Amino acid sequence: MHGAWHGSWCWEGLTSLLLADGWETRTVDLPSAGGEAGVQDDAQVLLRELARIDGPVVVVAHSYGGVPVTQAVAEAENVTHTVYLAAYQLEVGESLLGRHGAPVPSDPDGFQAVPDQPVPLFYADAPAADAEAAAARLVPQSMRSFADTVTAAGWHTIPSTYIVCEQDQALPPRIQEELATRAGAVHRMASGHSPFLSMPGRFAELLTKIASESSR
Repeated sequence: MHGAWHGSWCWEGLTSLLLADGWETRTVDLPSAGGEAGVQDDAQVLLRELARIDGPVVVVAHSYGGVPVTQAVAEAENVTHTVYLAAYQLEVGESLLGRHGAPVPSDPDGFQAVPDQPVPLFYADAPAADAEAAAARLVPQSMRSFADTVTAAGWHTIPSTYIVCEQDQALPPRIQEELATRAGAVHRMASGHSPFLSMPGRFAELLTKIASESSR
């Protein structure tokens, strides 16, 4: 599940590596990226996709994607593990804005514009050409998705792993470490916010390790 301002396109390099290793992958586009949808709308998109899959599923959530994933896996029947990649592993009653101590707007309609300097923020350690290409595909993000609170937290019942990105400029590692205390296992990567772009091979290897161990 991709993060704010992004789309399923951000997983393309990673999924090709996983497919080559024999893993079946699915990606979804969240309606909150480019539309006025909120967390519940995003969660329903994931639930519909999960319902189409037979067998056990490991869900990977990046950044904001952790919010609707936390909500959705509480209802899903086939999710066996959740991986939070520099993601918001929230508790019931928390929102993304609230987790940062920011006030929730009285009127959450409208959009949060793409950050002014997305390359150093999201892709500081990625190849320059890849970073610029990714930045060009970003779209405004629904304010409602940042303001909505989580009403169910699937990580209480579904095993989870947190991956801390130690050089992250978007979600400070200090906050990631706090969120990671909610996961059953923690891994760390010497990467910026988007290791699926900056170090897809190493990230694929880590995901394979996590998924293989979760199936034992």
